Amino acid sequence: MILLYDVGNTTVGMGISDGTSILETYRLNTEVQKTADEYWIQMRSLIPVKDIQAIAISSVVPRITEKLKEIAEKHFKIEPLIVGPGVKTGLNVKTDHPREVGADLICDAVAIEEDDKPTLVVDLGTAIKYIYVKNKTILGVIITPGVAISIKALVGHTALLPDIDIEIPKKVLGTNTITCMQSGVTYGVAAQVDGLIERIREEVKEDFHVILTGGLSSTIAPLCKHPLTRDPDLVLKGLLHIFNRNVK
Repeated sequence: MILLYDVGNTTVGMGISDGTSILETYRLNTEVQKTADEYWIQMRSLIPVKDIQAIAISSVVPRITEKLKEIAEKHFKIEPLIVGPGVKTGLNVKTDHPREVGADLICDAVAIEEDDKPTLVVDLGTAIKYIYVKNKTILGVIITPGVAISIKALVGHTALLPDIDIEIPKKVLGTNTITCMQSGVTYGVAAQVDGLIERIREEVKEDFHVILTGGLSSTIAPLCKHPLTRDPDLVLKGLLHIFNRNVK
């Protein structure tokens, strides 16, 4: 079995794979202050430790990467594959500074490499990433604040607005503070997704698929007006492709 890590700024996603597909997934909170031993105590009760034969890591949090590398070497006796310079991805990155493109964006793009039509991946994580991919090439990216960041900014910079749970209110126009804020961070993000799809389509002058992924994709997808599909495990699937490309 292969243990896959998708390390984001909010959660650490874990996937168990047989080398072909993702069999199980788990999530832990991203807490940089935790030691490698504390992470190990958390994860050993979730994953089939004795069955793990290889480990691959996609991470945008270097301090967590080091802890997971320590766990791999200490408890599994495995040198993990870490997505970064020198790792074969099979992907072209046409940006001004390709080395600045995050591992999660790389994995998202690799996961859809078999799609013969241009694709826009919308990754609803701590930051919302729009990744335009065509012919195994990243042609452009948009990054906006994620839902959780927007709520923290709103609550942190206002005296009277409360912290809220992310839920879809029954109506777009709220009638109390909480539903007003909930509308803004759910319908508002869905409107942003729809609006940017339109602007990207005007710019590239071609039709494309849209795939939503990330922790909030199940909440936002039903609110979007444009046709799209949802795949919550896109980063893990792309990471598995990269692992197989490098190991085999």
